Amino acid sequence: MSGKAILKEIGSTLLYIVVVLGITWLVITFVGQRTEINGSSMEPTLSNNDNLIVDKISYRFKDPQRFDIIVFPFQYDENVYYIKRIIGLPGETVQIGTDGTIYIDGQVLEEGYGKEVMLSPGRAGEPITLGEDEYFVLGDNRNNSSDSREPSVGNIHRDQIIGKAWVRIWPFHKFGVLKHQ
Repeated sequence: MSGKAILKEIGSTLLYIVVVLGITWLVITFVGQRTEINGSSMEPTLSNNDNLIVDKISYRFKDPQRFDIIVFPFQYDENVYYIKRIIGLPGETVQIGTDGTIYIDGQVLEEGYGKEVMLSPGRAGEPITLGEDEYFVLGDNRNNSSDSREPSVGNIHRDQIIGKAWVRIWPFHKFGVLKHQ
């Protein structure tokens, strides 16, 4: 092989690598990313060490819905991300009664995700009216979750939402699209 042919082959290989890296960057930045669950706040829906693909593109075209499982950064640590379920939507008033019942605009929320009675309503013991771009989130494991009931998490603004949990890819025996509704 001549020197010119070798340089052409190296150039072609480098171009291929740059294109693959560019496409990978675009997918991770705008379409989806892998995330790993650390903790039990979403039990039994999601477990510690589950690996998920987060859909980062859907919310560019539609608004998050009640019961969607979302990923957002913890405001006090740039390397920590939370995964929680949306309970309250923009403009709604959320309150949690002393018996653990969730009220949306004064009506009982019918949902089957938090199986246990919430022991602490936190800041939602008093009515919380959400702003036009705010969401109220809870973990499914209601008594073992840092969520919107705590001032350190609070209401989640629309622009804080990274994406929607979409597919569990590990452990493989639990592989599949996550049910939100």
